[in-house]
Amino acid sequence: MRIDLNSDLGEAFGRYSLGSDRDLMPHITSANVACGYHAGDPVVMARTVRHARHCGVNVGAHPGFPDLQGFGRRRMSLSVEEIEAFVVYQVAALSGFARAEGTRLAHVKPHGALYTMATEEEEIAEAISRAIKWLDEDLILVGLAGSRLLQAGRDAGLRVAREAFVDRAYTADGALRSRSLPGGILKSAQEVTTQALQIVRDGVVVTYEGERLRIEADTLCIHGDTPNAPCMARLVRRRLLEAGVRICPMDQVVPPAPGGSAR
Repeated sequence: MRIDLNSDLGEAFGRYSLGSDRDLMPHITSANVACGYHAGDPVVMARTVRHARHCGVNVGAHPGFPDLQGFGRRRMSLSVEEIEAFVVYQVAALSGFARAEGTRLAHVKPHGALYTMATEEEEIAEAISRAIKWLDEDLILVGLAGSRLLQAGRDAGLRVAREAFVDRAYTADGALRSRSLPGGILKSAQEVTTQALQIVRDGVVVTYEGERLRIEADTLCIHGDTPNAPCMARLVRRRLLEAGVRICPMDQVVPPAPGGSAR
């Protein structure tokens, strides 16, 4: 068994800090770096890419809605053309920082409300997939396991990574329970590590309602702004290794796209 561990990082902005990127980075294999729209700024982007490269962590873009005040978690009514252009703009910006650091982007994972809406609305999923393919068809598209976003990526000829979350509760339909609802965020290390093992070893997740839901994942997310995230990431990694799971970067876990080859 192999799995990638990813986290949303680089979400500080100016003099405002968020998360514990330096403490979290050694325990993950893929970093989703904010691109300045929902969080992050050019200096933070450059520093995060540099630190990821130093730690041997793959770098990916984490584009979101232009919503700094709402941290990209508020739904916005944008045209398909706007969404496609905003994704291109953000991914291309981070790609520049990656090249400056002597590396390249490995993947793209939409953020927040953009991610959620892409799992629900086919047009948004297709716009994101087109933007990624136009920039670099070798980039991996990360999306919620079983979602429309992944199908749109496959249809576009992209490699896709099925993502599951170890610090979020699931609902019976496979969606994530809202952060605003009780139990939406898993806050104890025991809950998080148990969910990680169930997903990877057993291929199931126990929903908020107590049902066992089948799930297949290539990458597990531990949010950088989850309380005590570095400790949780360390424990998740240790428990997975003890269970015989190999922790690998995303590009070593995800199979080639149909008709393509892994980079």
